[in-house]
Amino acid sequence: MDLQISATNAEHPAALLDLPWHIPLEEWPDECLVHLPRGISRHVVRFARADDEVVAVKEVAEWGAVREYELLRTLDRMGIPAVDPLAVVTGRAAADGEPLAPVLVTRHLRGSQPYRAMFETTMRPSTVNRLMDALAVLLVRLHLAGFAWGDCSLSNTLFRRDAGAYAAYLVDAETGQSHPRLSTGQREYDIELARVNIAGELMDLEASGALHPSIDPVDFGSAIVRRYGDLWHELTRESVYPADKRHYIDRRIRRLNDLGFDVAEMEIRKSPEGDTVHFLPKVVDAGHHQRQLLRLTGLDTEENQARRLLGDLESWMATQDDYAPGDPLGARPEVLAHRWVRDVFRPTVRAVPKELRGRLEAAQIYHEVLEHRWYLSERARRDVGLEAAVRDYVRNVLPVSAAPLRAAETED
Repeated sequence: MDLQISATNAEHPAALLDLPWHIPLEEWPDECLVHLPRGISRHVVRFARADDEVVAVKEVAEWGAVREYELLRTLDRMGIPAVDPLAVVTGRAAADGEPLAPVLVTRHLRGSQPYRAMFETTMRPSTVNRLMDALAVLLVRLHLAGFAWGDCSLSNTLFRRDAGAYAAYLVDAETGQSHPRLSTGQREYDIELARVNIAGELMDLEASGALHPSIDPVDFGSAIVRRYGDLWHELTRESVYPADKRHYIDRRIRRLNDLGFDVAEMEIRKSPEGDTVHFLPKVVDAGHHQRQLLRLTGLDTEENQARRLLGDLESWMATQDDYAPGDPLGARPEVLAHRWVRDVFRPTVRAVPKELRGRLEAAQIYHEVLEHRWYLSERARRDVGLEAAVRDYVRNVLPVSAAPLRAAETED
């Protein structure tokens, strides 16, 4: 059988052709290797340079390589943090004609490290906590997307610094399964595997002297279960609010945003106890809110402004009688967004006298009004409404914040 490189990107096969596929992976010469920290793997794994990219090459049976390649592509389409699949190489043979194992090729995740490399210097408990938080977020993202990992562990994860925290990436999808939706039993099985695997991996570190003495491996294994449970509950619970407690909805959206999740859809169903608010979360990437707001409303804002305005737009849309997500007879989001701009956004901005607007953009004014409404509602323990918030903002907040701007303009 001739060498075959199967890939979805035409650029990748050409870059991979120069690698020594006729040599067993564990014998590859140093001149084609890149020496990077590797995690523990049941397979032979090497890092190599292909043109201007660093790739990870893993020897695995053909059915496993093809299956994992497709699963990683599925995760990529879902927007789940995972390594990027490049190709499956089959038909390998040594110089004497002896067949060699097929390989899966993935792109090296720049700036990432396996957990063992991070523990080469003793990590403080607070840093280990952040790693566990990142892994819990990754596992929740997978489960929300209907993906059962089947072997969640530190060894199958790469970590990369993300500002003051860490981001976790799935690096081994060999045991994964993709479903439309996971059952409670499937999720609990994944979580139990994670608990056992993580406790065992930390015990190995403890035995080698690489674990901080205050860290109990069993406790930290159980901690991932608690972190996952708290996050899953926050993202999926259905809440019942009194009709006049709209600021409770805003509070919930804020918590989800702080966790790195966007409210992709919100559904309000009337009930005798109040308004039942069901949140369907969706993980988003950088700049998502800007693009989404621009597409829906034509408003070009900063990312944080866009996130705040989209949250208000989602809350407002959910109160409209013709808001029916998934119903072809319901109003399209673009139509509702246009109505929100016309009936809510512009009247709010125009309620602020021109002489008090200073150098603030319309989106920033609206954002500040929303923030002021939030504080007023929290203080009053009820939703004070947008009109009351605008009046109080114009009367008590804007004159103070605009004064320095007017003074500066006078000096100029």
